Amino acid sequence: MSLKLVGTVALVTGASSGIGHATARALAEQGARVVAVARRKDRLDALVNDIQQSGGEALAIASDITDRASAEAAVRQAVDHFGRLDILVNNAGVMIIGPVVENEVRDWEQMIALNQQALLYMTKAALPHLEAAAESDVRGVADIVNISSYAGRVASPNFAVYNMTKFGVNGFTEALRQELGGGHIRVGVLEPGAVRTELNDNHSGVIRDDIEAFFASIEALEAEDIADGVAYMVTRPRRAAIGELWMMPTEQTYKV
Repeated sequence: MSLKLVGTVALVTGASSGIGHATARALAEQGARVVAVARRKDRLDALVNDIQQSGGEALAIASDITDRASAEAAVRQAVDHFGRLDILVNNAGVMIIGPVVENEVRDWEQMIALNQQALLYMTKAALPHLEAAAESDVRGVADIVNISSYAGRVASPNFAVYNMTKFGVNGFTEALRQELGGGHIRVGVLEPGAVRTELNDNHSGVIRDDIEAFFASIEALEAEDIADGVAYMVTRPRRAAIGELWMMPTEQTYKV
């Protein structure tokens, strides 16, 4: 099998578990050198070890990217270590749902900080390096993939602020795609439906019961399914950009 990402460097946020963890592995399997960014260093180290044991190259960076300086430092450390940056996967995110009248404002602030602000910090810091990669002779193109959600397409009760963050990610992604496409930086958004990850663990009471019942009623996606989607997006020919990829469980016709 021809490895399509040999010579590239990919940075994945939220790589300590779930979609980010699976994506880091999938890109490494395509030949990319991977920079895994998250807060849980022990999990990142285990991921890097797995990639290295499989013959790949990887770097773990423990960072709280909701802090702008930390996000910028993570990008700088990645480029200092590997010499370039070709792919940025903005995957880190959190979902805390419930009625607006009952939600804590601190939960809203946490979602805005990670789902939106951290994505902006990472993108801004990465852009000069992605521009350089797009001008190089490795692929002649660079990629940003933002992980959004079905909740970035359809609003639902109890998801109001999460909806707001993900609708915002979708709008930002499309505007940035239009700004950067002429320079061969592809910008796309991937919107998963129900996926079995730790994202669903931040709930209690009736909301948690509803989520568990919903997942029991369908064959949900696995993190590896979304990782396959990311790998597909960043391995297209230079002339082809996937602006939006919507991935749903076959059986999911609604959302809790």
